[in-house]
Amino acid sequence: MRNLNALLVFAKVAETRSFTLAAQRLGLTASAVSKSVARFELELGVKLLQRSTRLVSLTHEGASFFERCRHILAEVDDAESALALSTATPRGRLRVQMPVGFGRRVVVPQLLSFTRQYPDLIVDAELSDRVVDLAYEGLDAVIQIGQVSDSRVVARKLCRLSFAACASPQYLAQHGEPTTPDDLDRHQCLTYLLPMTGESRDWQFAQNGQTFSKKLSGHLNINNAESLLEAAVAGAGITMISNFIAADALRQGTLKRILTDYVVEGPAVHVVYLPRRNLSAKVRAFIDFLTIIVTGIERE
Repeated sequence: MRNLNALLVFAKVAETRSFTLAAQRLGLTASAVSKSVARFELELGVKLLQRSTRLVSLTHEGASFFERCRHILAEVDDAESALALSTATPRGRLRVQMPVGFGRRVVVPQLLSFTRQYPDLIVDAELSDRVVDLAYEGLDAVIQIGQVSDSRVVARKLCRLSFAACASPQYLAQHGEPTTPDDLDRHQCLTYLLPMTGESRDWQFAQNGQTFSKKLSGHLNINNAESLLEAAVAGAGITMISNFIAADALRQGTLKRILTDYVVEGPAVHVVYLPRRNLSAKVRAFIDFLTIIVTGIERE
């Protein structure tokens, strides 16, 4: 093997399962990537990839070799990071993904100041609620709400959310304010619709140290938290919503918390990234940025 370039090209194709995507991320043409892999296979004397018109997949030998390549490239990355760590300035392209609601309400409003602080850094931010694979998709960091089950990643807790039942003052003046969760059966409840099951998400409550759930559904159920917020502010009914989504409406008085004696502790928010002995300057800066902007969310 003459140099690491061929190893890097092969690893990127293996990660993306696409010559085109690998070429885009490496700044090369798809033809150059394909030829590089072909030469690499010839040099090694083994077929690493299965090619078809629609799909690129790893052979058995290719999959085994790719796992070793990942460790080798990680070692190289760590070595380079260690050399420049003390004087490193965040630069290059930072690819991050985060849930839509959290991204729009908490992170994105502050991203401009972050990019101004680091003018050599380009931020590609994806807002979506899909489940991602950091290694496969080439992402630098992901914000995840709830339990992190992937043992291959590092998860750093940023804050913990809380959920509370809320309604507009106009709705409560017209229909009355419930004092217990059972009172909700007599109200219009706006619930979050789970896309995978088509069912409404249960509402969680706590009393005397015990948590319990209640299944509710009204005339309007939506799979988007911000839309539920808008409907509640408009007086359509009561919704169960997170503190970061409702914060502005609560401060402005267009929404009011109810059933405050039954609030349950919500899920944790983590920033997730792949393990490195020496974390890159751009990822470290992003984590520090997130740590600052989430301060106070738990008190909202």
